[in-house]
Amino acid sequence: MTDFKIHHRDGDGVSVIELKGYLDAHTAPDLETAFQKLLTEKKYNVVVNCRDLSYISSAGLGVFMAYVEDIRKNMGDIKLTNMSPKVYNVFDLLGFPILYEIYKDEQEAVSRFKEIKK
Repeated sequence: MTDFKIHHRDGDGVSVIELKGYLDAHTAPDLETAFQKLLTEKKYNVVVNCRDLSYISSAGLGVFMAYVEDIRKNMGDIKLTNMSPKVYNVFDLLGFPILYEIYKDEQEAVSRFKEIKK
């Protein structure tokens, strides 16, 4: 059993999802549930903090791809932050930096949503 946790908090019109542990085929449904809940609640400005994410597989990456279109259709976005070099390399290998904005820290990503609103 792989260890994986999701913590979700809202503030200032932005939902932050913190990922911890291993995001793989076994734990990807947990992230799907979190994204589905945000869509149901009409929360489309999402920051995913990867500070404590130690591993991501293609199944984990697939979750981002599955939900980004619905979120962007609603004038929102998914921004990624705080990636370790190891996790960033997986995203980079698959061309994710072209599709997603990736920031060094969470506050920077949150403030980007505020700038867009103005």
